[in-house]
Amino acid sequence: VALPIKSLLIKYKELITYGIFGVLTTVVNFATFKLSDVILGQKLYLVSNIIAWVVCVIFAYVTNKLWVFESKSLKPDVVMKELLSFFAARGFSFIIEEGGLFLLVDIVGFSDYTLQLFGFSISGTMISKMVVGVVVVIINYFFSKLVIFRKDKQDKT
Repeated sequence: VALPIKSLLIKYKELITYGIFGVLTTVVNFATFKLSDVILGQKLYLVSNIIAWVVCVIFAYVTNKLWVFESKSLKPDVVMKELLSFFAARGFSFIIEEGGLFLLVDIVGFSDYTLQLFGFSISGTMISKMVVGVVVVIINYFFSKLVIFRKDKQDKT
């Protein structure tokens, strides 16, 4: 029984580590968003989302580079190319996130709702962020896997 589990872990290591660091990135994103939301006020939720995006993209780049896609090269040209393509891809998904948040919060009106869950109150804005976040995570994985940290086109030194 242990042997198939070990081979599955090896086979899906990249997806598993992406999931783990994806959860951690999401925690960083949501915590930063919530803190900014408290400090700036709920009306500035899109500004709070920008702040959260910057913090979590830096965190995500480092974790994706080193532990998920294991891009070990520290050559300036490789790092610069990765950084630029990572931020460009995340910028694209950020536009989708901002647009999705605006749609759900301002157009659909999710900000008018609150969910009570296990004694916690979750705002409609936060629910909207969670819904849009699922789409963004999927987009980010494919950009990272297929474009930014592609093994066949990168210098492995």
